[in-house]
Amino acid sequence: MRELRHAFALVGEWVADGFPLAGLPVLLGRSHLPVAIHVSDPLAFFTPTDRFNERYEELNHHPDWSFYGGDFPSNAELLEARNRVMARHPKTSFVVLHAGNCAEDLQNVSKNLDRFPNMHIDIAARIGELGRQPRTTRKFFDKYQDRILFATDATPHGDEYPQQVFNDKLYEIYFRFLETEDEYFDYAPAKIPPQGRWRIYGINLPEAILSKVYYENAARVLRI
Repeated sequence: MRELRHAFALVGEWVADGFPLAGLPVLLGRSHLPVAIHVSDPLAFFTPTDRFNERYEELNHHPDWSFYGGDFPSNAELLEARNRVMARHPKTSFVVLHAGNCAEDLQNVSKNLDRFPNMHIDIAARIGELGRQPRTTRKFFDKYQDRILFATDATPHGDEYPQQVFNDKLYEIYFRFLETEDEYFDYAPAKIPPQGRWRIYGINLPEAILSKVYYENAARVLRI
């Protein structure tokens, strides 16, 4: 499984450097379809699994999720590989999943959105990171309101991972995060926070931005 995850993590490098997937962004661009791209994971997955790691419990329970050490490229290397792909295909739209694969550092995501007009992001499985920096996140949504898509990463029968469980409780948390000013609430429907022991705050987006995030941006990107 570790090797498989490593292979998928490097797909951006494959596309950039002429491997068999090299023509995929061109084909999708000509068809006016976006590329959904996921090349990295939370920053904590690239640091030692020790008492200083904020996601220690999660990584201790899933040691194969750790990409720390010389066997794997760094997070920065993966993001640069992805950026080379987007730079090489400016006429193709890219949806960079999980808040641009850098939800902990919205300055980094902002820099890349400014650099690549063909880049969009979704918020799947990242309200845990976004919701603990509500003021920064609120400004981010305001600035990039036309380039953010709603998503959850929820999967049917995903009960093993509370942050991905496909039920009303998860959607209620997303709605609470996006639509209210509520403070210090759980980011997943679980007694123990599954990703890290913190809580989140609502960002209370106005109706005009909510409409874009919930469906208008996706409709435009997908041309539906």
